[in-house]
Amino acid sequence: MQKITTFLTFKDQAEDAVKLYTSVFKNSRITGTQRYGDAGPGPKGAVMTMSFELDGQPFMALNGGPTFRFADGISLFVNCETQAEVDRLWEKLTAGGGKPGRCGWLTDRFGVSWQIVPSVLREVLGGQDAEGAKRAMQAMLQMDKLDVAALRRAYDGR
Repeated sequence: MQKITTFLTFKDQAEDAVKLYTSVFKNSRITGTQRYGDAGPGPKGAVMTMSFELDGQPFMALNGGPTFRFADGISLFVNCETQAEVDRLWEKLTAGGGKPGRCGWLTDRFGVSWQIVPSVLREVLGGQDAEGAKRAMQAMLQMDKLDVAALRRAYDGR
């Protein structure tokens, strides 16, 4: 087992979340499921934990009950190579009750915060043209889902 693994605690939706996440990202799979037994505290046979991989990176999920909540202070950052990838992930992760946020952030229907970020963002925010970077930053601050073409236009001054 990997020394450090991201661990997500859900009220009672771990299985649904894991199934969604592993269907959205390539090279992803469920690697294990543990169910509550007679000792509880969940109902016997209900999912307790699930181990899974997203694009080869290990995660764990737990149905921990109503006391656990996700917060925006931690998010899953996804580096995207194309606008098509940004669009696809944005659509899948906001479906069914997810909420868009500013600057490439969204919260999925389970309450998990994600950053869906095109790799071009680093180029335009860290480019040699300081005024272009400033324009790109201002453009990004007005966006929910990030738009690769609009970020490039802002950087280029078009």
